[in-house]
Amino acid sequence: MSQEQRYDKTMLEQTKQQIRTIVNEIAQISRSDVAPETFQAEFMTRVVRALGANGGAMWIADNSGRLTLGYQVNLRDTKLHEDEDANKTHSYLLYNMLRGTETDALVPPHSGGEGANDGGNPTDFLLLLGVVSTELEKVAIIEVFQRPDTNPATQQGFQNFVRQVTRYASEYYKNRQLKNFSDRQNLWTQLEDFTRNIHKTLDLKETLYTVANESRRLIECDRVSLAVCHGGRAKIEAVSGQDMVDKRSETVKLLGDLATAVVKANEPIVYTGDSSNLAPQVEAALEDYVDASHTKMIAVYPLVQRTIDENDHDETERDKVVVPPPFGAIVVEQIEDSNASEHMMKRVEIVVEHARVAVGNAIEHNSIFLAPLWQAIGKSKVLVAARMLPKTIAVAIAVLALILALIFVPWNFNMHCDGTLEPVVRSNVFARESGKVVELYVQHGATVEAGQKLLVLSNNEMDAEYVKTQGEIEEVRKQIVALKDQSFQAKDAEKIRIAGQLAQYQEREKSLLIQKEILDERRDDLVVKAPISGVVMTFDLDNKLRNRPVQPGQILMEIADPDGELQLELNMPEKRMGHIEDYLREQRAKDENFKLSAKFVMMVDPSKNYDATIERDDQIHDRAENRGTDETTVQIIAKIDDPNNLPVGARAGAGVSAKVYCGRRSLGYVCFNEMIAFLQKTVFFWFE
Repeated sequence: MSQEQRYDKTMLEQTKQQIRTIVNEIAQISRSDVAPETFQAEFMTRVVRALGANGGAMWIADNSGRLTLGYQVNLRDTKLHEDEDANKTHSYLLYNMLRGTETDALVPPHSGGEGANDGGNPTDFLLLLGVVSTELEKVAIIEVFQRPDTNPATQQGFQNFVRQVTRYASEYYKNRQLKNFSDRQNLWTQLEDFTRNIHKTLDLKETLYTVANESRRLIECDRVSLAVCHGGRAKIEAVSGQDMVDKRSETVKLLGDLATAVVKANEPIVYTGDSSNLAPQVEAALEDYVDASHTKMIAVYPLVQRTIDENDHDETERDKVVVPPPFGAIVVEQIEDSNASEHMMKRVEIVVEHARVAVGNAIEHNSIFLAPLWQAIGKSKVLVAARMLPKTIAVAIAVLALILALIFVPWNFNMHCDGTLEPVVRSNVFARESGKVVELYVQHGATVEAGQKLLVLSNNEMDAEYVKTQGEIEEVRKQIVALKDQSFQAKDAEKIRIAGQLAQYQEREKSLLIQKEILDERRDDLVVKAPISGVVMTFDLDNKLRNRPVQPGQILMEIADPDGELQLELNMPEKRMGHIEDYLREQRAKDENFKLSAKFVMMVDPSKNYDATIERDDQIHDRAENRGTDETTVQIIAKIDDPNNLPVGARAGAGVSAKVYCGRRSLGYVCFNEMIAFLQKTVFFWFE
């Protein structure tokens, strides 16, 4: 065997090996679960390379039998785009191949039938055609553009290769069809569960949350929200994965604004990054929400309660029906992925269709006047059934007895409030001057005497003013001495002038001395002293006062006599003061010396109660104040009837719970007086 023959044989083996490798790659791609676009590109690229062809194309058939270009390699080299008649002839060739019974064909260049619809090959290439089909339908046509200057045996080999790879392509589409059937079966199962769950109840809130949560699972998205229209605005009422919606949240408010804009436009929107094609009001609301939530994809669909049967084909009758405005909207979001796949959007459309029916029915049901009452009446017939009648009568008698007791049984009417035990002898220590605390001589619990030094303030401005005044006094006095010396040596005319100057300086000296006296008093006020004898009650004075600036009138500490007599300081809610004043006025008409009585328990020992008396009218303050609580209170001071009976742990500042006696009223009024007052304030008042 010559060297040239061995070289040819080696090249032939290498070529065959390359073709086998490509065929294996095609087979592997055909069995993979890649997207159709990826498969078409990978498949056609390898087929053209394996055949050494000039190009190729894969034409995809849709459900209506129309062919569209899936992927092409060097399709422009055929010059079909330059000749409309040639392009039409080539199209007829493909359509005839799709409708015929043959699965492959080899079409020489510039060949074709005699009729215009027969089709043919108007190109300069040899066309290799293969029909990709499944058991149900023909899905594609593979077309390869091969050079025509090959012998018939080689062309037959090309056709066999195309026939083989066509089977691989058919296998891919068969597997894809099976997967679609499986996905469709899963979808029907999920849809059945979804439909059953969202139509299970007519309670609006429960329906909204069920639709939101079930829709998220069916669509396979990150979040689904439901909005319901209230007076022209759409408000977010349910969000998937949340038990309740925080309507004060800025993000929820912005999403509600977006839903409102979409509902008013009554057109669904799908945003994947580009909002330029939206209405201006929708675009503005969308951008505000996306900036706040960082959502990558969002779809908003209005929910409309349709009044037209979908199967009604009478166009004239349909045009006469007025479609009601949307009653809400459903919002689908993707947080990380901006891709809105066709698979997802089809499921969104299914969800929207079922959601509008379920939510619409729930809204319509809840809009029925006194719906809970009618439901209760409908169920009440069970109560009068023969076996339930004795129980019903017993319950009715019990309810009637309870109502009569609430009306006719008298009960003690007490006004409850909280308070504290406070010493009768106590005083706050105030700052008379502004300054910084530089010395602190007492701590919490220290015993002090009246007039004892408590702390010292420093005031740099006052010190500077004092030094300045002292210096001015000394300067004026020097001037007075100098003028007196001059007066002894001066002549008569000069003495008159000196006497005038001397009088001015003497008046200036008096003014400066008065100013110094005032400064001395103010400097004395920098030394804060105890106003009474007692014990320092304020805690942690070091942190509160040392090296801290204070202002005039600021409370620095409290001094009290904890061993002395204690009294009650009650904070009675203002809304209960009317009952106390009415009762006091009623009793004073009978007895001018009448005094209100109270009982209290201590927080440290609530098992025992103690008596107290409000002895004077001035112990009920005239002014209501807000003492850091949610309601306004009136301070009431009461004297403890038997202070010696208090427990050992009773001390100043101890918390108490008290009740002021206001006579006897019916049990019903005692139990529900605050509810009655609320109704009088919020309901009855507006109808008077």
